[in-house]
This record gives sequence, structure tokens and C-alpha cells, in this order.
Amino acid sequence: MIAYRTRRLLQLAVKSVWSHRLRSVLTALGMVFGVGSVVAMLAIGEGASRDAQQQFLRLGSRNLIVRSVKPPESSSASATRSWVVAYGLEVDDVEAVRDTVPHLAQVVARRDITIDLWNGSRKVTGSVLGVEPAYREVTNLAVEAGRFLEDDDLRSKRNVCVLGAQVAETLFPASDPLAGSVRVGSDYYLVVGVVGRRGTAPASGAGASGEEDTAVFVPLTAALERFSPIIQIRASGSRVNERVEIHQVIAEVATTEEVPAAAKALRALLEKRRPKGDFRVTVPLELLEEAARTKARFTMVLGFIAGVSLLVGGIGIMNIMLASVTERTREIGVRRALGARRRDVIVQFLAETLVLATLGGSIGLGVGVGLPYLIEQVFGMPTVVTPASLVMALLVSAATGIVFGLYPAARAADLDPVEALRHAG
Repeated sequence: MIAYRTRRLLQLAVKSVWSHRLRSVLTALGMVFGVGSVVAMLAIGEGASRDAQQQFLRLGSRNLIVRSVKPPESSSASATRSWVVAYGLEVDDVEAVRDTVPHLAQVVARRDITIDLWNGSRKVTGSVLGVEPAYREVTNLAVEAGRFLEDDDLRSKRNVCVLGAQVAETLFPASDPLAGSVRVGSDYYLVVGVVGRRGTAPASGAGASGEEDTAVFVPLTAALERFSPIIQIRASGSRVNERVEIHQVIAEVATTEEVPAAAKALRALLEKRRPKGDFRVTVPLELLEEAARTKARFTMVLGFIAGVSLLVGGIGIMNIMLASVTERTREIGVRRALGARRRDVIVQFLAETLVLATLGGSIGLGVGVGLPYLIEQVFGMPTVVTPASLVMALLVSAATGIVFGLYPAARAADLDPVEALRHAG
């Protein structure tokens, strides 16, 4: 019986909406754009959040990244014609981190040398990254061909290298890189492997701005022995020599739960050993947590903006339903005179409102799915439409219809049957 009455009620609601098709479509447009904007904005927010999280995860959620940075007091040194500014991490600092900081599974050092890389007449401007074999593991590097550096390469200081993706494509466009070598300065390095393309990552950590794609990896011991730690920088007619021994250290913590304690101990150790503050500690886990907080705030803002669109759509529905009450005064009077209760009138108008809102919401879902795809194709922004956002948008549209339909329904139910019939006559 209840199912029959419900079905009959919906049939009457659909018939009433269909009898004023143009007006119903125009009324539903507000909900279409409201729901579409909700889904699209949530998709943009989710896409941006996931993209940021993927970049931070690339750095390793259990990693602590320390980079050498030039201290502020050294910036005035550019006025001097020629001298050496020494700053940044040293080999002794790496050993101190290994021996002192608790909860660390492994510590990997890296040295950077910006230099031209050659294969015959082909050249690419890139970097030599002196690393240890564990660097591949802690930075999630994928080896596409050959192998990565090994412990024996490190101990023997071998002239072997692993190519970044862009270096391999540029220097060996039509040949197998593993059958060749790369000239760096006056030395030749046998190619033993090629790593996959990394793309871009946050500029505060490993693999920043695609630097690993335009680099070759050599044993750290070979880099420390064959390349001078002094780098000459020319700017505005002056010349400054900078001495940096270790450019980056990545400390992998044993478990995620121990990251905060290890980060605190690492900062305390380096602040004691490097009072000039010539280092910067990046904790990807902290960045992930901040990204999650930013996503929550961003979603709230987007939800508020989309809510305004739904509010406009709801006001449109209320306006049309109030006009419908005025137009259907005779019908309401007849129904009440024949024994219809106030509740029956309220349910009837709420059903019509719900049909309008659900119709607009359903079309809005299609708009909401199409807009993110269009944005991704035209602007290249990552977007992610989640099932939860679709369900939420549809439920919100239905709830909006009910909320904004309550007043017109109550007003219709409050009409006096006698006055309604007299008004109709």
C-alpha cells in the first residue's frame, strides 16, 4: 500500500512538472549549474591534492632530506673579486648523522657537479650526481635498463655511471647506451644503467625540478676524488668561489611513526654542528600532512562557493513553487474540500520540488563530470572525479530541493478550502 501511494505520488509530481516543461527546465538550470560546479570544484581540489601528495611521496614519506644552502651572511661576498666561500655539509657531518640520530635505517649522501656531458659530438648540459648505491632505494628510482651503482663500484671508485632519462635520449638517440660511455671533463665513464624519467618534484627535495633526468649518477667516492669541491660563480663582473663538499643527505627512518623524533634529533644535531645555519631540513611527511590540511581548507572554500550556486538554484525553485501555489489555488481548494489533509498537500508539493531538484541534479552530474575533463584537456590541470563527490552532490541537490520547497508546501497547505474555492470562482 505504501509503495503504491509513493509511486502514485511521484507519478502525479512528474505529470505536474511535465505539464510546464519549459518553466521546469529553466527552474532546474539553477540546480544543474550548482551541482555541476560542486562536482567540478571538488574534482579540481582532489586532483591538485593528489598531485601534490604524489610529488611528496616521491621524496619518501620516511625520508629526512638535508640540503646545503648558502647562509645569508655570505651573500655580501659578491663584492669581492676572488675568494672562497665555504658552506654546507661535509663528510664528517654525514658520519655524525649516521652515528648520532636515532631510528635511522640508512643515510645516503649526494654531491652535485654541474658540467657538460658528452658522447662524441653530442652534448647535454646536466649534472654529475655522486651518490651511494642506496640512493636508488631511498628516492624510489626505477632502473629501466642495466643496473644501478653497486657497493663494489663505491669501494673501487670506478668510472661507471647510470644515465638519467633525458641524458640517455639526447646522447644516445639511436644506439644502446649500455654499449657506450660518457665523457665528463677529461674522464670517460662506462654506462652501466639507465633510470626512468622522473619529471618534476618539489624544489625542496631529491629529484627537484627534473634534475635527475638531466644527470648521470657516479659513485660518491669517485666524485669526491675526481671533482674539486670548489665551484666558481661569475655574476655582475665579480667572481666568487664556493666550496661545498656534500650537497644533500637523505636519511631514511625505520618507521613512519619515528619520523618526528628523528627529524627533531637531526635538526638539533645539525644546528649544533653547523651554527651558520648553512643547511635546510625537509621532512616530506610534514609536507604531506600540511598538504592534507591545505586540501581540507581548499575543499571548504570550494564547497562554500559551490554552495552559493546551489543557494541560487534553491531560491529559483522556491520562487517557481510559490508561483505554482498561486496558480493552483483552485486545485488545492478542491482537494482540501474533498478531504485531503494538510500533510497530503505538503507531501504533494514537496514531491514536485524533489523531482525538479533531482532532475537538475542528475543533469548537473553530467556537467560536473564533463567540466573536469575539459579543464584537464585545455589547461593541463589534474582533476579527479570521485564516486563520493557524485553521491554527495546528488544528495545535496535533493536536500536543497526539500529545504527550499518546505515554505511553498506549507503555504499551500495553509490555504483555507472555502477561501480557495471562492478565490477560484
